Amino acid sequence: MKAVSHTVEQDVADRAVLVSLVTQKQKKNEELAEYSLYELVQLAETAGVAVLDTMTQYKESKDTKWFIGKGKVEELKAKLEELGGNTAIFDQELSGAQVRNLEAALDVKIIDRTQLILDIFAQRAKTREGIIQVELAQLTYLLPRLSGQGKNLSRLGGGIGTRGPGESKLETDRRHIRGRIDELKAQLAEVTRHRTLHRERRKKSGVFQVALVGYTNAGKSTLLKQLTQADVYIENQLFATLDLTSRTMTLPSGKEIVITDTVGFIQNLPHDLVAAFRATLEEANEADLILHVVDSSSDMRSEHMRVVAEVLEELGAHQKEQLTIFNKIDQCSQEEQELLTAPGEFLKITAFSEANLELLRNTIQDKLMGDTKTFRIPANRGDHQALMYRIGDVLETDVNEDAMVFKVRLNKEDYAKVAYQLTAYEEQLAQHEAGHDEGENQ
Repeated sequence: MKAVSHTVEQDVADRAVLVSLVTQKQKKNEELAEYSLYELVQLAETAGVAVLDTMTQYKESKDTKWFIGKGKVEELKAKLEELGGNTAIFDQELSGAQVRNLEAALDVKIIDRTQLILDIFAQRAKTREGIIQVELAQLTYLLPRLSGQGKNLSRLGGGIGTRGPGESKLETDRRHIRGRIDELKAQLAEVTRHRTLHRERRKKSGVFQVALVGYTNAGKSTLLKQLTQADVYIENQLFATLDLTSRTMTLPSGKEIVITDTVGFIQNLPHDLVAAFRATLEEANEADLILHVVDSSSDMRSEHMRVVAEVLEELGAHQKEQLTIFNKIDQCSQEEQELLTAPGEFLKITAFSEANLELLRNTIQDKLMGDTKTFRIPANRGDHQALMYRIGDVLETDVNEDAMVFKVRLNKEDYAKVAYQLTAYEEQLAQHEAGHDEGENQ
């Protein structure tokens, strides 16, 4: 496990001690608990927090009142006072009562993992859809915790946990908050309707759709940029890009497809976020092919792959055609590369190798277009000759007596819709030729 580095900047508004609770059940996989805390440090720094220190409490089960127990709360208070901290961030989700109790005892801002992730999303959302989804997720999270939040959210004049809907909205009554949630859901439904229309237009035009999915910071945006020369924001941090980005990519055959970068996944992704971002993540559901991008250099890549698989299953996209992309192999030794494996087909690449990118483009093409098949179409069947150009890429054409011969790399889905027609005409042509040959022999 990589060591946790702490940065302390006195002019940063939020100076925090990070706290993790490891129960008896979680202790069986202590490495995962340790990584979760390491990830919390990354999340905090991404949100602009100065991380002063970390604390881990080992306990049989969580304390319903204090979460980490009264004694550990006293220890945390002393550490905050010693280091000049004004925020405590917990690696697990807290109840409203626990937040109020901890705030009263520690007299600092209390933030949990869910609220921290929501705050990062609020910072990163740029499109109308992203902004709506973030506010919806924040309000859904905050509604049952409304009581006693005023002091917590107004403390120190802002910082993490206060972006998005803002203090003024949270001071209104629950009825107003529920009304705002209903309004946001209606707006999101309208945005989703427009997105669905765009998808349907793409499908009717015969354009293939490919979705990039993966754990946050796996290199999806870098891969999108290298494959399509797209102008996308890239940074080595969690959730560097939040809003959906779609770009056109040209396959080696010359056919254009649409490739979409989706929001990165993370372990313990808040359920409110999964629900609110369903419209965005449904790009994976509508895709003809899912590219699951994995950070090969991460010690926790197996866990990352498990998290992505779980979210895809929750979305109903786990049955889709998938290709696993082990990215960043340039950061792995030869021995580490040999250990990389996944169910189904997979590639090992670096996004900065043109040879690797060409291999990926060819593999995507093979996955989407399928096999190459030769068709003999009667010369007087212009409609079926035109059909050749709709079921795939025509590679060669030739004339054979009274028939046209087409060599086509197939689009599996489009070919399946008309295969019976083409088979019937091939049989008719064969019968016609057999009768013609028999007449000549006589």
